[in-house]
Amino acid sequence: MNYRITIQDQSFEIEIGNVTGDAAEVTVNNTPYIVRLENLSAPDSAPPAATVTRPLATPAAVKPKPIAAPAGGGETIVAPIPGIILSISVQVGDSVSSGQVVAIMEAMKMENKLTSHVSGKVKEILAPKGTEVATGDVVLVIG
Repeated sequence: MNYRITIQDQSFEIEIGNVTGDAAEVTVNNTPYIVRLENLSAPDSAPPAATVTRPLATPAAVKPKPIAAPAGGGETIVAPIPGIILSISVQVGDSVSSGQVVAIMEAMKMENKLTSHVSGKVKEILAPKGTEVATGDVVLVIG
């Protein structure tokens, strides 16, 4: 069975596969896991609690989504598609020029360069290395 759930504004696609005894095969955002099911003496209509017993693959840690750019202004560099920030090549206070690569993200197993569309100084980095971002999430602010 397939489900889409949202936890703290972050969406997850979940597929529940074979259930054998107290174990189930569960895939979360294309990462497979084996989970142990525990019956907490809940009513028959409630699903059992699930505990991850071992991942089938090592997933990247789920990080909080970056927050929106502050109202103080500045030009934002946003994620064009969902992915994970692999590196940030600038620091707060660095000067950048239009067209300069400021970050690299992985999306659909490909590296994507994020470039600045303006010249200025880096005001804030809202999505550091390892952050999972959605389309339109602010990665950094240039002022």
